[in-house]
Amino acid sequence: MATMKDVARRAKVSVTTVSATLSGVTPVSPELKQRVLTAIDELGYYRNSIASGLKSGRTSLIGLIVPDITNPFFTEFVENVQRHAIEHGQTCLLGISDADTKREKNLLRHMRSNQVAGTILCPTGGAQDYQTLSADCGPMKLVVANNAIPGMAFDTIMLDNFQAALIATRHLLSFGHQRVAIVNGPLVQEPAKQRQNGFQQAMADAGLTVLESYVEHGDFREHTGYVAGQKLLAHTDRPTAIFVANNQMLIGVMRAIADSNLAVPADISVASIDDFSWATAFRPALTIVRQPLAAMAETAFSVLQERIAGKGGEPHHAFFQPELVIRQSCASPS
Repeated sequence: MATMKDVARRAKVSVTTVSATLSGVTPVSPELKQRVLTAIDELGYYRNSIASGLKSGRTSLIGLIVPDITNPFFTEFVENVQRHAIEHGQTCLLGISDADTKREKNLLRHMRSNQVAGTILCPTGGAQDYQTLSADCGPMKLVVANNAIPGMAFDTIMLDNFQAALIATRHLLSFGHQRVAIVNGPLVQEPAKQRQNGFQQAMADAGLTVLESYVEHGDFREHTGYVAGQKLLAHTDRPTAIFVANNQMLIGVMRAIADSNLAVPADISVASIDDFSWATAFRPALTIVRQPLAAMAETAFSVLQERIAGKGGEPHHAFFQPELVIRQSCASPS
């Protein structure tokens, strides 16, 4: 296996020049840089980034832990973070927790054992699950995105979930609906809690009571959205509109509506949070509250880089505003 010394001999430069070319920390003239890169290609040299990090005290690895890569929200989030990492000459080590808080902790330890400089975590539990988070991370820098528990002593990146649910529900109510239901996620998670509050606030502002039988909870995945949709549609006095708290459960609710031989929006109106490519593939196209995912991912990455670089100070808490995307899935009740 070729070594850095072999590359230096082939390129007729010093080992220091090879190291500077690879790290990008010290400027190298274009001519010398090209000689080094050519030698690397010819020799098939592979740099051990972990070993290099141990020697220099720096590493080009960052971690990213998400609960579900099949969810378009997290797929796009991962894609954006990885793109920024590549642009900065870093490698993104991805961990998938499958919405299991114990697995999240194991993944954090795995990141630390691989000399990751910092990690972006998208947690799935409640406050009681993260009491030892500081100990789990140790010296590794951490940014928490999406489900940030209030009072966390870490930098956090969040959507204004209250506002997202508020504007989605108000849009449904603007058509004259009074029997409005909600399909929400588990209230142990902060986004679900705030989306419930936003829904209830919109209903209260309209002078309407939230019926207990019109409130269903899933786990932010398609199957539980389908089950919740079936329950709501089975009511004799079924709702005329449904607010769904995320895109995966929305797909389940739409399947339940189709299986009940009902039409959107002629029989029932639907609005949700989280835009995704299939939202415009449905007929009618679905009204969605969009999260600024690209900006959220960029901020999470940038804040992590600042912490890795040694920037101190109080935790940074970024809140992003949602955007209502009006399509054709809402109409006046028949």
